[in-house]
Amino acid sequence: MLTPEQARGLVKERFGVTASGEGSLLVVEAPADRWLPLGGFARETLGCVYFSFMTAVDWKEQGLEVVARVENLDANFAVFMKTKLGAGETRCASLQPVWRGADWMERECYDMFGIRFEGHPDLRRILLPQDWEGHPLLKSYAVDTPHPPYR
Repeated sequence: MLTPEQARGLVKERFGVTASGEGSLLVVEAPADRWLPLGGFARETLGCVYFSFMTAVDWKEQGLEVVARVENLDANFAVFMKTKLGAGETRCASLQPVWRGADWMERECYDMFGIRFEGHPDLRRILLPQDWEGHPLLKSYAVDTPHPPYR
């Protein structure tokens, strides 16, 4: 069975980045172009078959960051994956081909942050109406923007 320390070594060997974090949590930050390979590696090599969650963070001037947590339930460790999209960038590879559970969470990130997940089979709004303008969790979104009633 794979230990968190062995997993850290495999991440360093394959991606050339150090997996930080303590104990059973590995935090791996990869460039956006390595996001999908990192996901496939986490599932196939590290055994992280459970997709826990995905969300995004708007760091304003630094751009958007996509974060996801996946877990190896047999070996009892988790991988917290992060990628920065950069200022003005809104495209990221979809993890839906690796974990079906990423489907709706990527749609939520699209709806709230405007991140376009390349390769997603059905990228459309999930929380707001299709005609809604803007993405409410972006820091550039004006909170006083008039909208028709939701329902």
